[in-house]
Amino acid sequence: MLAGLELPPAVEAERVIAAVLADVRSGDHRGVVVDSPPGAGKSTLVVRAAVELAAADEPLIIVAQTNEQVDDLIDRLARKAPELAIGRLSAADYQPSERVRGHATVRVAAKVADLRGAAVLVGTAAKWATVTEGSWPWAIVDEAYQMRSDALLRVAGRFERALFVGDPGQLDPFSTVDTARWTGLAWDPMQSAVAVLLRHNPELPVHRLPVSWRLPASAAPLVAAAFYPFTGFRAGTGPTERALTLTTPGGGDAADDALEMAARTGWALYALPERQTLRTDVEAAAACATLATRLVQRGAVAASEQAPNGAPVTADRIAIGAAHRDQVAAIRAQLGAAGAGITVDTANRLQGREYDVTIVLHPLSGRRDATAFHLESGRLCVLASRHRHACVVVARDGIDELLDAHPSTEPVHLDVPVKFPDGWEANQSTMTHLRAHRVTGG
Repeated sequence: MLAGLELPPAVEAERVIAAVLADVRSGDHRGVVVDSPPGAGKSTLVVRAAVELAAADEPLIIVAQTNEQVDDLIDRLARKAPELAIGRLSAADYQPSERVRGHATVRVAAKVADLRGAAVLVGTAAKWATVTEGSWPWAIVDEAYQMRSDALLRVAGRFERALFVGDPGQLDPFSTVDTARWTGLAWDPMQSAVAVLLRHNPELPVHRLPVSWRLPASAAPLVAAAFYPFTGFRAGTGPTERALTLTTPGGGDAADDALEMAARTGWALYALPERQTLRTDVEAAAACATLATRLVQRGAVAASEQAPNGAPVTADRIAIGAAHRDQVAAIRAQLGAAGAGITVDTANRLQGREYDVTIVLHPLSGRRDATAFHLESGRLCVLASRHRHACVVVARDGIDELLDAHPSTEPVHLDVPVKFPDGWEANQSTMTHLRAHRVTGG
């Protein structure tokens, strides 16, 4: 596109969505793939496509990966099309959440036969794998890059065509067992559903959503360059459309300096002294807790296109992310009662969620080595892309030297596509950016 002729974000995004829906309506393809950066409106697209297919008398199913995603989609669907009959396919012991119970048009059942008459049936991939009868003209697979290929194989017989929507930069499917025996095989179950789909059907159309409506103008360039180097995207808002203000003066310590840096620039690196530590680094956990509670104490207010006059950044709009569950437990212990309402979780569980401000314990902080798990680009991508206004990264000094001492040495396997960017490169790019936002802590 010529310089100066860039389309407004909403227009550019609508063009791509229109092309996706045109491919879906045409029926010319067995599958349509949509790649999406963080906060680009994946759920909105899923809901819009479902409503259009249902309006055309095309019964369909929606396959999500978690119960949380299922309930969120049902809530969005019911609000978008209150006349639509929706079926929530669930386990026998499932207790409907408030989001599901609040809609009279939603029925919940453990069997498809008990949901007859519903125009749209929504359930997790694990639940759909137990269904042995029935087929539908269409399926929409949400968060398709989180879905293992073997999970897709188990449900593929239930539909004729499908729309696959997901984020290629987020965490890949994972397993608690050793998966090396399948590496390089065409039917490797640990590949994502989309990777296997496109490997066997390279002719399928692939669309890419071009705008992130979540990430601010301060974050989109870094996240795009570090984790989406060949596709890229831009922020849906400009540099002056969002602002984070701390309304109460602070005491002037390092935590206050970091929060003020983040409010001013969108990023802060709260740097602790270099040291090799246990995974549950008490000092780092305490720093995360202090930053989160201090943010509440200082009366942060976020102004944006959604709240031009500003809205308080309450505890439920703050998240702390870490790589491991024991780190999460340590941070929660440090928060105590003062942290009520603040979300603390691992990257895997924060995936798909959105907050005003996030505080991130860097996966490589305090480590003596850089393992494949801690270098996983998707993990850092999730942690660095949950915020609408600002992100504070807590890390011990020495990550740059750690990366230099542990260059990327992952083995290269035949018939396994090389993933770009690799975690080493993504971490280097992120740390290079954060150096300009460093605040000495501890």
